[in-house]
Amino acid sequence: MKTYIVGGAVRDRLLGLPVTDRDFVVVGATPDEMLALGFQPVGKDFPVFLHPQTHEEYALARTERKSGHGYKGFKVYAAPEVTLEEDLLRRDLTINAMAEDETGALIDPYGGQGDLAAKTFRHVSASFAEDPVRILRVARFAARFTDFAVAPETLALMRQMVDNGEVDALVPERVWQEAARGLMDAQPSRMFQVLRDCGALARLFPEIDRLFGVPQPPEHHPEIDTGVHTMLVVDWAARQGFSLPVRFAALTHDLGKGATPPGLWPRHHGHEARGVELVRALSERIRVPAECRDLAVAVARDHGTVHRALELRPGTLVELLERIDAFRRPGRFEEFLQACECDFRGRPGYPDQPFPEPDYLRQALQAAQAIDAAEVSRNADPARIREAIFQERAIAVAAWRDQPETGKP
Repeated sequence: MKTYIVGGAVRDRLLGLPVTDRDFVVVGATPDEMLALGFQPVGKDFPVFLHPQTHEEYALARTERKSGHGYKGFKVYAAPEVTLEEDLLRRDLTINAMAEDETGALIDPYGGQGDLAAKTFRHVSASFAEDPVRILRVARFAARFTDFAVAPETLALMRQMVDNGEVDALVPERVWQEAARGLMDAQPSRMFQVLRDCGALARLFPEIDRLFGVPQPPEHHPEIDTGVHTMLVVDWAARQGFSLPVRFAALTHDLGKGATPPGLWPRHHGHEARGVELVRALSERIRVPAECRDLAVAVARDHGTVHRALELRPGTLVELLERIDAFRRPGRFEEFLQACECDFRGRPGYPDQPFPEPDYLRQALQAAQAIDAAEVSRNADPARIREAIFQERAIAVAAWRDQPETGKP
């Protein structure tokens, strides 16, 4: 019975990165032997155990054989005679197919250390093609390791998997899980570029794929291409360290432009309303959490209004604040403004340009919040309380706006 550290912990140590999680493979043991040592079983599809003290995961060395369509169609064989090399052979990339023994010695049967040095994502064996989740994982790794490239033969294999329909077997929850992790990495655009390069973007995220090649007015968008703009926006959100809901909203804010009839290019009148429906459809299809979906809907609907905030009348400003639920959810309002600023900044030449609109809206909210809503409610017609509060808020915003030292720039 021998124990090895495997996978990401080995990779990250060799890259000089912090190692936060360690996975172990046990060779030469049976489930009964693991139980006798005090390990707790947790694996449903194959033998995985938790260490009795550290609670780290220890998996028995195993092999897999394809037995059906999709990423769950496998038969697993775990037995004492399965070798470490056989276990590593079933892994996705060579950089994840290395191990360390109990003395710290490196075991690298498939050239992972060389591919780390060459900054290359390369599949370990032809069995890579049996699991479509690996397409998402490679794309996600591209967003994390921003100076790595996918080996040509691996990209060709990924294209073949897409053409064979394997990617269509992915369950929605897993698509969102991997996409969300990639969105939280350093450069999310690289994830979508890899998916686009292998043809998977059109199958998994057609709403995003359709944005590429769609022109925008050059006077407002020097990058012109809507897909390019979207990638700049989501990367800006990542560089600011914004939350997952903000990054998803940044990704989906312009989906409506992909549905503009080509005859109306490069103008996209009404794209906000079209975008709302597309965001909802995408969110439903891949099971996006409500907090991400709701923010994305608000940003798709009203990001254009934010860009015109300095021109809006007081009542229109209050309508916007109420529509995005700024009075009840100030934290969500702040995330909304962050996503809108990502839209503004995600254009060549705009990262350092003045963008006073978010602060203007923050001050408008403060002015509207200053009224005594309880007092207004007590004095209003019971059937018109909401209207009375709205009017008082609009009056307060108008008074604030007309003060040169605090109002409209």
